[in-house]
Amino acid sequence: MTTYAIGDIQGCFEALQRLLDKLKFDPAADTLWFAGDLVNRGPQSLQTLRFVKSLGTAAITVLGNHDIHLLALYYGLRTREKDPTLNQVLDAPDADDLIHWLQGLPLMHQQHGYILVHAGLHPHWDIATAQTLATEVSASLKACRDKDALSVLYGPSSGSWPLARHTDERLRFAVNCLTRMRFSSRDAILDFKHNDAPGSQPDHLLPWFKVQNRVLADQSIIFGHWAALGLYTDDNVFGLDSGCVWGNALTAMRLSDRQITSVACDPR
Repeated sequence: MTTYAIGDIQGCFEALQRLLDKLKFDPAADTLWFAGDLVNRGPQSLQTLRFVKSLGTAAITVLGNHDIHLLALYYGLRTREKDPTLNQVLDAPDADDLIHWLQGLPLMHQQHGYILVHAGLHPHWDIATAQTLATEVSASLKACRDKDALSVLYGPSSGSWPLARHTDERLRFAVNCLTRMRFSSRDAILDFKHNDAPGSQPDHLLPWFKVQNRVLADQSIIFGHWAALGLYTDDNVFGLDSGCVWGNALTAMRLSDRQITSVACDPR
């Protein structure tokens, strides 16, 4: 059996099919790890959701910020946008099934010596803290049935874990860290504003995985989310969002030997 981790699809279903053909993916024998953001911006979010859901146990998916944004639209926490890439999901006859399936997905997965998340793990978290928070958020998301329940988890938060950890903002901070984080200060205060490539940020910021004395620096972490970073394999972290939806590439990494396979994507 072979396991492949795949970066952000964001509705680029045709590119995903071409990548799986190139990998000779066999759902009866192989497993796909998806790093989140299955939907939004690309033209085929509905097809992507239906396909990944149909894979059953042949796919493991962690939620990304765009996936959670879809939940916010469904429950009315955000006004429906004039965006056919998400409206096609919300208007589909199987929308309820797809949304409830999304709600049951984890925010973190650990197996085969790797940790899979969408954006990253806070520099000061150990593995027990990260897993506890991810599990608590997943349980809360799965139980959501209205916008008030989801509002506890969805929205802005402080960038400081010490300030959030003993407050009602704790789980919202965890959601933002796991699904939105890119840059951090040297003392691990997160910045949620800057999303460009490393080197363009203010001097006091650096990528979250470059923070000195990061607790999980010895763990292999797979993530997506950061298209401007592109394919990144260094520092024991593996960034696989190679910007498919922006006309670049969709990338997979074979976990057994870290071999990279990509397919080019047409601009949207």
